[in-house]
Amino acid sequence: MSALLSARGLGKHFDGVVAAEQVTIDVCAGERLGLIGSNGAGKTTFVNMITGYLKPDTGAIVLDGRDITPLGPREISRLGVARSFQIPQLCPEMSVLDNMLVAAACGDGALSSWRPAHTAQKRDRAHALLERFSLAAHALRRVAELPGGVRKLLDIAMALTHRPRLLVLDEPTSGVSVEEKFPMMDTIMAALGSEGTTVLFVEHDMEIVTRYSSRVAAFYSGRILADGPPAKVLADDDVRRYVTGGRR
Repeated sequence: MSALLSARGLGKHFDGVVAAEQVTIDVCAGERLGLIGSNGAGKTTFVNMITGYLKPDTGAIVLDGRDITPLGPREISRLGVARSFQIPQLCPEMSVLDNMLVAAACGDGALSSWRPAHTAQKRDRAHALLERFSLAAHALRRVAELPGGVRKLLDIAMALTHRPRLLVLDEPTSGVSVEEKFPMMDTIMAALGSEGTTVLFVEHDMEIVTRYSSRVAAFYSGRILADGPPAKVLADDDVRRYVTGGRR
């Protein structure tokens, strides 16, 4: 597989605290890369750097051959990198469909220009994604009425309105019940697979990591401790000692 995104020698410090130190990794087209590590290990710093929310002190980030290191979140998003946050970014008093249409309009700047926010093309795309994420039955419901797992699905569906090449998910199962997490992840991964979207996700649930990652990168103290197939990484002695606490 070819590298869609490459990070080379990324470093980031906050008042003497090392948040990232010589982080070098490729995210290959079509893979599902899971990021694991304890709180403060450097996962979120890495994600914030590759999505433009933080500028690295050292190193470079390349997306499909283009240096995106100095770019901000909006510019990076327009180049094909989307992000879904741990807490869904939704308008609770609006309907599911209207949330999708607002996401589509925001993505191409239609809310701040003369272009119509709700076109037939955008509606068709919104309805197609709602079908793909098993949300069509909720299209006219207010978001405030939806359970947590459904809100997560909607947030991720909204991130796909502009067909990103890379989607970054921040703890997709956080706040989701045990009963919901596997069906929800099955739906997410099936939808992303049908879209041909490369996936990078941060996750603390090792069952989710094992089941849905094609590759895992373990972070510890700002560095990548291990990188490879899930079974190999999770069996690594240092990963078990510093990341999973001896759990297999």
